[in-house]
Amino acid sequence: MNNYIQDTINFRRELHENPELSMMEENTSRRVKEKLTEYGIPFKEGYAKHGILGIIKGEKPGGIVGIRADMDALPINESSGEPFSSKVENIMHACGHDAHTSMLVTVGRILNERRSEISGVILLIFQPAEENSPTGGSQAMMDDGIFDEYEPDVLLAQHVWPGLPVGQFGVMSGPIMGNSDRFKIKITGTGGHAAMPNETNDAIIMMNALISNLQTIVSRNVDPFDPAVLTIGTVKAGTAYNVIAEEAELNGTIRTQSDDVKELIKRRFHEVVEETIAAFKGKVEIDYYDGYPATVNDEEIAIQVKSVISKKYGEESVPSLRPSLGGEDFGRFLKKYPGVYYWLGTSIGEGQKPLHNPGFKLNEDALKYGVETMVEVTLKTLERVNEKLND
Repeated sequence: MNNYIQDTINFRRELHENPELSMMEENTSRRVKEKLTEYGIPFKEGYAKHGILGIIKGEKPGGIVGIRADMDALPINESSGEPFSSKVENIMHACGHDAHTSMLVTVGRILNERRSEISGVILLIFQPAEENSPTGGSQAMMDDGIFDEYEPDVLLAQHVWPGLPVGQFGVMSGPIMGNSDRFKIKITGTGGHAAMPNETNDAIIMMNALISNLQTIVSRNVDPFDPAVLTIGTVKAGTAYNVIAEEAELNGTIRTQSDDVKELIKRRFHEVVEETIAAFKGKVEIDYYDGYPATVNDEEIAIQVKSVISKKYGEESVPSLRPSLGGEDFGRFLKKYPGVYYWLGTSIGEGQKPLHNPGFKLNEDALKYGVETMVEVTLKTLERVNEKLND
């Protein structure tokens, strides 16, 4: 096993040095296919352009369990200081997808060598474009027929989590990640000379009022016990110090856990934007993008996954945690198939930077836990699927 883990670390570092953005994962996909070929794992390719499906057939008939890893990186310039930092300017694996991919390759290697123990089929799903919200890659993979021949009974995925120490996991029933919508607002007024505001309709004034009003949607419309966040991420306005701006643009995101709250905020968002700008006699254009759905874990499968991990590493390895409002494309898979998405503790301790930060690092000691756990969880899940099929 130690040699396998070192191979996992080496492959992770190779991918980390050579990151690729969503829909551009050509070399990453090629290297994964080379690894699968080296380990004797059959595969199909071309799903959502660069997606791959590894297929491990057990020596006995049974159910089908799929395991997903995402492959794409982010448009971030790395500042982690790792000796294997990204060689590509302004592109970085700041969300651990390099680790997900390398771990799944090793999990496939181990499971393929244990085919005699397997009753059924295990699918290795290498997904592109997870970071490409709101489009993503999971729906495109399904549209391209990734499950036409082998339709999974259960899907599984794990994600590195810097908020947890190595040896701990985040497993929960129900929502674990949130709905992640996006918006762009373009405000148009009338520009003019800074000394003659009476002859203008200042887009920045309208923008300021709108930002304040938008923040009342969650605080004054949503039940305080229902998680929800509205964040303005970028603001663009103005051309010179002495010119009143004619246009302003806001970009942001809305995160919710329940679909009912999502629809409430979406409705109020449009009302607040339109009515605020109308009060200033301005014009507004709204682009609203329905993003990834909430990632909702199946209760029965989550209980089993938690049981497998606690038996292997102790009850303290699966602490009680709250969900995140981060977005996750795996949620679209779980809209169609039951499954579980869980977190793998990867904290380096003091100085840990969060996901999507240019200084993000992960503790490579966690890869051993990730590989061992995914192998065990997959086999136990397949056993449970077969028990239900035989009932």
